[in-house]
Order: sequence, then C-alpha cells, then structure tokens
Amino acid sequence: MSGEINQIYYNGKIFTSNLEQPYADAMVVREGRIFWIGEQKDLKTIEGNYIDLKGRRVLPGFIDSHMHPLFLANVSKQIVCMPPVTNSIEELVEHIRKKREEQGSDTWIEGWGYDEGKLLEGRSPNRWDLDRAASDVPIILTRTCVHIIVVNSKALELAGIDRNTPNPTGGEIDKDSSGEPTGILRENAKDLVTKIMPAPTIEDSADTLVNLSPKLLAHGITSITECMANTAPVEYFDLYAKAQEKGFKQRTVLYYVWSEVDKNSHFPKEKLCNGDNIFIGGLKLFADGSVSGRTAWVDPPYLGSDENYGLPTTSAEELLDAAGFAKDNELQIVIHAMGEQAIDLIVDTFQGKPRWLKDRPSIRIEHAAMATEKAIKGASESGIAFVTQPIFMYAEIESYLKNLGLERTKKTYPIQSILKAGVQLAFSSDAPATAWADPSNPFVALKAAVTRAAYDGTDCGEEHRVDIATAIRMYTREAQKVTGISEVGQLVSGYHADFIVLDKDVLEISSDKIDEVCVEETYMSGDLVYKRQI
Repeated sequence: MSGEINQIYYNGKIFTSNLEQPYADAMVVREGRIFWIGEQKDLKTIEGNYIDLKGRRVLPGFIDSHMHPLFLANVSKQIVCMPPVTNSIEELVEHIRKKREEQGSDTWIEGWGYDEGKLLEGRSPNRWDLDRAASDVPIILTRTCVHIIVVNSKALELAGIDRNTPNPTGGEIDKDSSGEPTGILRENAKDLVTKIMPAPTIEDSADTLVNLSPKLLAHGITSITECMANTAPVEYFDLYAKAQEKGFKQRTVLYYVWSEVDKNSHFPKEKLCNGDNIFIGGLKLFADGSVSGRTAWVDPPYLGSDENYGLPTTSAEELLDAAGFAKDNELQIVIHAMGEQAIDLIVDTFQGKPRWLKDRPSIRIEHAAMATEKAIKGASESGIAFVTQPIFMYAEIESYLKNLGLERTKKTYPIQSILKAGVQLAFSSDAPATAWADPSNPFVALKAAVTRAAYDGTDCGEEHRVDIATAIRMYTREAQKVTGISEVGQLVSGYHADFIVLDKDVLEISSDKIDEVCVEETYMSGDLVYKRQI
C-alpha cells in the first residue's frame, strides 16, 4: 500500500460517480485513500509525487455485484462451446475427441457456454452426440445460463440416472419419447451429476483464482462477488483467504447457497465485517431458472407453447426460513428470479415485512428480467433491490427471440421503469453465465445498457436505454450500495483509491464503440496493480 507520501494525480478527466461532485481533474491519494479531489486550479501546493494523467478518462474501479469467479476461472481450462470457437454440434464432437486424446481415461471432460440458438443444428447436444465423441470417460457440458447441463451416458451411469429416476424437486431430467434420459439435466437435476465430480483441492482452486485476478483487473474490476459460495467440500471463505495470500487482488463478498447451509449454525461475526477485503455478505436462493433455457417461471407461457411456464424452484416457506436465518446472522438474502411468477412470489412474500439490515438492502432480486409493474412498485415500497445484467439480451438474443418473441423481449429488463419507481438497481455480469466469450467485460455491458441493442443490432427495447453516466454508476456507486462493500464505488475523500484509467473517453465516444474501450491502468488503494502492455 502507498505510504504517507502524497500521490497527486492531475490533468485528468475524472468521473467520480459521486452525485454531489460528478467531475474533477485532480486528486490527492494518501495512505491508500483519497485525501482530496476536485479542480486542479483549487489544489494548493503540496509535496509528493505528481502523476500526469495526460487528459485521460478516469473512473472508479468497477464492482461486479453478481458473478461466479471460481467458475469463471475454471472455465478458462474447459472446452469453449460457443462461437467463434464452436459453431455446431459436429465441431463440438471434434473438440471433445481432441480433448480425450490429450488427457487420460481417469479425467472428466468439461465444456462450457453452449447455446442451442447459436449452434448450426439449432438444438442442444445430447448424450448420444457426446457418446460419439467419447464414451469411456464422463463428459459434462454446461449451458451458458449455468442452469442446464448435458452429459454423456458414462456420466449418467456414474450418477445412477436411468429411465426410472424421478425428477428431483425443482429439477427436470429430460427424456425422449421412449422414456430414456437424453443427458439434458435442468436446474436441481444437474446436481445429481455435479455432486459426484472430483473436487479440486483448496490449493488448486486458490491458484485458479490467482490466475483470474489480472484478467479482472484488465477490465477494471476491483471488487467482486462470489454468488455460489459453499462450506463443502471446500469452505469458500478459507479458499478466498488462501487466494488473497497468494496474490488475488479483488475485494470479495461471499454469498452462500442456502440449500447447503447448516441451518443450526451461525456465521462467525469476524467474517461479516464489510470493511475487510473478504467478508460474508449473504445467502443465495433460486426461485426459477433462465429465460434462454426455458426454465424461468414465467406467465404467460413461452412462445409456441400453451403449457410451458418454466420451473419454480423455491417456495414462500423457504424464503421466509432463509430470511429468518439471515436476520439472525445479519446477512442479505440474494434470490435468483427471472420470470414474472418467480419475481411476484418474492415481492409478495416480503411485502410489508420489516428490513433487518441498515447499510444495504436486506433482500436483492438477481436478474429481475420480467418484473411486472406491480412487482416493481412492490419492490420499491419494500426496499427490495434489483441486480440485473445488460449483457444477457445483448449476447443471447437468439434464445430470447425464440422463447419470448420480439415484443416481449423488448419489455424484459425494464430498466427505466425500475429507475423511475425508485428501486435500488445495480448492474453486473453473472460471468460466466452468458453466451459471450469474454462475459465479465463491463464495457460490453455498458454498451448494451446504453444502446439496448443486441450484438447483431436487434432492438431490445430502446425506451429502456440509459445514458453512459448512469450505466457507469450502476457498475460503481450503486453496486457498492447493494453489496455493502465499505468505502468503494465513488472517488470521494476518505474512500479507497480504487480507480481505473482508460485509453478512450467512454463518456464521449459513440455508443456503438463503448465495447472497444480498454483499461490502461488499474489502481487499488493507490497502488498500480495493472498496466496494459501494448
């Protein structure tokens, strides 16, 4: 950390995310925190190191308020099942065959990111496709949404899944017309396979996170969330502490999966301090699945079906049980919900209930893709926050159009309605749970929010566009407010000096060029932790 010597940054175009002082051109950093920020002409002569920002744009470090860092780090070692690497099931089969040749017979083959809407065949791969690639080792491919997997016959055999296996609560085992499992497992059914997979050691996982850290810093991401934390087989708090010992940089909030939590235990108070680099922030629940996978709990039903409303995966009773535990432990509850019925269930369950946290929302709804006017109003009245992902429709437009149709797609993620109602809102990536090769890149999400157009130019509802300054605040100031990470997200006196320097002025370039912006330098607590190599 920078010592008592003042670091004076001048000649910059600083966007602070502070509503009371949105712009500045100079700041003084002392002992890792912003000592002063304002106009250079008002800066009195002060001793220290002077750093010329050379007229470049400066932003607060990004806060990704909903992501899966360990999974994101792991997929870097897996088969990429999406364009431009994989464009068809036949290409996928060849990739798997090659992987089988490279590794031994005692190792699972894993892949991530397939989306049937982007594959030439227009369908999901199944067990028989994967069997053609390799039948002697288990194969597991995770769909882009992370709510659906497809496995081969070997994996089904190891998991004990056959034609007589019933659907688990909140899950579905797809079967063909003769009753045979197709290898596609939805929602809670995927756990039948994932729970038997070999678990890496804490040392291996920590090293994997350390390798991810510079990639996140290259995107300007200085604070993150882990939204699938567990206590076993590895305790995630210990894992992230180990990773930080080894060089992982990002400030981290952990959200533990409610179904895996020991309901008779309590989280230690010393692990809940939001001023620490790692802290436990809350509990994660699932109310439904994904729009792209047709498992979000919707109403009306999906396009082309009078009966498919998706899958509910929780109940009011479970939500209230989790809320009681969260209140006793001073935690948030963070609930995945995309469809109208799932969002309504959460809002109706907590309508009028007292909040138990003072420094951040007690309840967050993650994604909130199809929030109705009634749900938005109820969320506003109840202090329920939304955390949404602009990259979803941008990257997954084929699936949205196929499952919802154009007009309904335009009404999803009703950002302007949410903001006008006064609902607390933050942006995030949910990386790697979307069909994009670089899913954690905030500049792709910023472009998507500002243009409300998909990567192929499809209009995704331009009435819900936001300006670039608002979009940046959703990734900084507002993300801090929903996560509770202490003293970050704005460049104001007393806050940590977490900031980034850009190669282009993201506030002034054409909106269709926002995704071309690169981070040249990233600072945390006043220290340079990333510098772009050209």
